[in-house]
Amino acid sequence: KPRFLHLNNERAGIIGVNVRPKLTTLALTDLNANFITQDSLPTFEDPNEFLGELAVRIKKLRDSHPQIFCEGIGVGVPGRVERKSQNLVFAPNLGWRDVDIKEFLENATNLPVEVDNAANSCALFELWFGKHSEGVHDLIALTVSEGIGTGIIANDQLVTGVSGMAGEFGHISINENGDLCSCGNRGCWEVYASNSATVDYYSRTNGKHQNGKKDESDKPTFEDILRLYELGDPKAVESIERMAHYLGLGIAMLITSFSPGLIVCVGE
Repeated sequence: KPRFLHLNNERAGIIGVNVRPKLTTLALTDLNANFITQDSLPTFEDPNEFLGELAVRIKKLRDSHPQIFCEGIGVGVPGRVERKSQNLVFAPNLGWRDVDIKEFLENATNLPVEVDNAANSCALFELWFGKHSEGVHDLIALTVSEGIGTGIIANDQLVTGVSGMAGEFGHISINENGDLCSCGNRGCWEVYASNSATVDYYSRTNGKHQNGKKDESDKPTFEDILRLYELGDPKAVESIERMAHYLGLGIAMLITSFSPGLIVCVGE
């Protein structure tokens, strides 16, 4: 006679890590991706220094719930990840190149580690656990943060390309004479539609950056601009509407290219 079985969420869990340029978040979840506890740490410029501190925080997270057997670690990074080795090839907004996150953390924690582009990680989450993705087999996760990322699911499969670096739509140039992007190209989509681009535009139009000089100490955060937008600040409204306009242009490109059943925008 058949027996109904289910995963024992009280005994097994997974650690997820979301690396972003200024702040990295890590969380212990059950096998249904429900958060049990979480922590955060600054993202250091030196990747080795950062990974050392990250390993310490992961150990503390595990020690805080010793009754949970940790199945492994998943790391989402804002950059290009080589499919076979899972090496971080290049992360423009972090300034990192050729960083072997997987090997470092596996040696430090004795756990299996999976590393992927953050947008790909979001796309897989939406496919497996998304509130609006039931019955959807083709979707795109659009991550809007310091940069722009796209994770693409086609016929229930993640689109990776030969090298694993497919979907870098944030670095498609929409204006070949535009501003210089951190990737070295000019006029990339994320130069116009990302959080960083919106902060830069607000600072320029609000007189914060005069004669091309940037005063980082006086620069608002993206959250500051959102709060000012809610208060009706004209420059903040202009900056957010400009961002939305360029997001719309890029999303139209994605719809024409892939005709997805769902696009999920992830970000502040």
